[in-house]
Amino acid sequence: MKRTNKNKKDQPKEVKIGFSNKISAPKIVSKKSSRSSGKKSGIPSYVANRMARRIAFTTGVPTLSGMGVFIGSYFLISKGIADISPTVTLVSSALCFLVGLLGLSYGILSASWDINTGSFLGFENIKPNINRMKDAFKTNQKDIASSK
Repeated sequence: MKRTNKNKKDQPKEVKIGFSNKISAPKIVSKKSSRSSGKKSGIPSYVANRMARRIAFTTGVPTLSGMGVFIGSYFLISKGIADISPTVTLVSSALCFLVGLLGLSYGILSASWDINTGSFLGFENIKPNINRMKDAFKTNQKDIASSK
């Protein structure tokens, strides 16, 4: 008796959980997402590259500064130049890391979605990008609600 073998890509993939000698082990069936066959959405590559450059700068500089605070404090204390409290070192480095965290959001929200690069600081792009983000969340909420 021959089995008809359909295309393996179209069939769901079964994954067994537990030991292989257990007959009653649960099976997980993974199906391909219907989203992949739909329209292509997401961030265009030229926008993603802009975001990456802005993020690298706006998070990199404050993060390196935060690490530099520790090195600078160590140097000043070990050479006897200044007597710096550990609290001052900790608070100043934490502020640098916080600025780096804010720089992450700024780097994402200030990138222009136009093919043209936009301005250097990108303040004019923040409001339209926040609106894009809100619209994407609304669309995602509708997709989740309709799938239930």
